[in-house]
Amino acid sequence: MDQILTMRVFARVVEAGTFTKAADSLALPKATVTKQIQHLEARLRVKLLNRTTRRVTVTADGAAYYERTARLLADLDELEASMGNAQTNPQGRLRVDVGSSLASLLIIPALSTFFDRYPDIQLDLGVSDRPVDLISDNVDCVIRGGELTDQSLVARRIGNLPMITVASPDYLRRFGMPTDPQALEQGHRMVNFFSPRTGRMMPNEFAKDGMELALDSSYRIAVNESNAYMAAALAGLGVSQMVTFMAVPHLADGTLVQILPDWAIPSIPIYVVYPPNRHLSAKVRSFVDWAADLFTKHPYLQ
Repeated sequence: MDQILTMRVFARVVEAGTFTKAADSLALPKATVTKQIQHLEARLRVKLLNRTTRRVTVTADGAAYYERTARLLADLDELEASMGNAQTNPQGRLRVDVGSSLASLLIIPALSTFFDRYPDIQLDLGVSDRPVDLISDNVDCVIRGGELTDQSLVARRIGNLPMITVASPDYLRRFGMPTDPQALEQGHRMVNFFSPRTGRMMPNEFAKDGMELALDSSYRIAVNESNAYMAAALAGLGVSQMVTFMAVPHLADGTLVQILPDWAIPSIPIYVVYPPNRHLSAKVRSFVDWAADLFTKHPYLQ
């Protein structure tokens, strides 16, 4: 058991890149993690890691040892998950990362059904529109919209995010109701969204009868977080293109008005993404299946 613990500690240090992050993710004191690595190197009589004040890098021997260790630990986890009642009663700590609006408007309101089904899972829910590093941050899975960029990860598409163009009544009183997308370039203002990862401004796109437009409209404000984006739209700062499920409550109470309804906006694909070495975990599978079912049944996510 001590040898297995040492292997897990070593693998976590390699994945996290620092002793501090590894210790935090394992809920162990940093001194314990350091001693485990020192004892491992002494037993193997090789140097596995190069330490600096900021980061840990892997030696050639360390890389070879990690490759074999990761496979062994994955096989062990698979074996344990297949035994007993792990498949029907998954348990343990699960770290999931979700975008802000999906978390507050969809995931969190429905979580009681997840805990009713899986009472022995402890959920750590990270909420942010900023991408995370699943490996170094020790995240089991994320739910994100948009096309995938990291092909090394495993992804399951669980729905689409339809889009809608809206503005506040106050904005429309001041600037008028646009009759077509081109009118947005003549005296109107947009609330834009830029990528938290790259800083790239997301385009304002429209399609109708085979015609596609991508407008480079003047914007008054651009944000990189979905709740702030909604706040800017409600404050009357400009015309916004947002996912339909965010807008529906505000359309119902009149604080937002749909504009240009005859012009479609490309929908955004939504995925559950997880590292390839965790695809057999019962607790990860239980959350992925629950989320997929939740999204499939939602009227504004298909």
